[in-house]
Amino acid sequence: MNIKLILIWTGRIVLLLSLFFILFVIGSMAVSGVLPDIESEPGLVPDNIGFLIFGILNTILIIALILSSRWHGWKLVLTLAFAYYGAVTFLPQIETWYFMSNITVSSKLLPRLFIMGLPVAFIYVPLTVLILRKRRMNSIIEHTATVKMPVKQLLFKLLGIALLYIVLYWGAGYYIAWQNPDLRSFYGSPGAILPFWEHTTNTLRLDSGLMPFQALRGMLWTLCAIPIISGSKVNAWWTAILVGLFFTIPQISGLILKNPLMPIASVRLSHMIEGIASNFVFGMIIVWLLHREHNSLKNLFGIKEIKKYS
Repeated sequence: MNIKLILIWTGRIVLLLSLFFILFVIGSMAVSGVLPDIESEPGLVPDNIGFLIFGILNTILIIALILSSRWHGWKLVLTLAFAYYGAVTFLPQIETWYFMSNITVSSKLLPRLFIMGLPVAFIYVPLTVLILRKRRMNSIIEHTATVKMPVKQLLFKLLGIALLYIVLYWGAGYYIAWQNPDLRSFYGSPGAILPFWEHTTNTLRLDSGLMPFQALRGMLWTLCAIPIISGSKVNAWWTAILVGLFFTIPQISGLILKNPLMPIASVRLSHMIEGIASNFVFGMIIVWLLHREHNSLKNLFGIKEIKKYS
């Protein structure tokens, strides 16, 4: 790579990072004046450094999503913008509605949290596509992901994905996040932790809508991943890593900052570890199941059939 190309890409990245910060701040104005008056504990790093890390990680992720796609123009703009809004704003905020409406999120604040993500998804993503597509980078890896398979197989896989999401969500939630007594108190369950099966049974009895709600979220996560898989020009492994990061970086990077909606630092840290453990794995599983047709369970798990000769 020559000096001129390095300077061009450095300029583009600086420009894109600046645009990300500007549009993120514009979006944040939607919640100005309606955030709860709660003093948040400090983030994992000082505010300025944390905000810079947050911006860099999200900017690099969006660049990677664009450069790894074989699509361009309006097809790329629309699919990526809606997928990004879904994964980064809509899905986290419907969970905020479900769990935090009676804790730190008021009825006035909640709709504004959905508005907050609009500028980055629907202005920044198109601008980034425009800036990066001035010069295409040729991939050295062949496109392999298609999400093309018989309808019956696709439906079975989607059902499996919904069940797998519940397993990952509930397992990581209990064995990682729920182990934190501060987190249990924050969500209204102070005291000693119950054994796994007792906790699960109590939840199913007292909150019968939780598992269907999370199954629906699993399906919506999948819808956000399908445009990335279908448009990918890199191989299945790299696509899986990319989707895992797509499901992880935007949602987790914000937790390094102080936050009046989740003011306790240990609660944010527990959710960060939980999200990395579950969302990244879930994103990779979606790609594994949907990147191509599988003719059998052996084919799904990469087991070669041994031919018998008489």
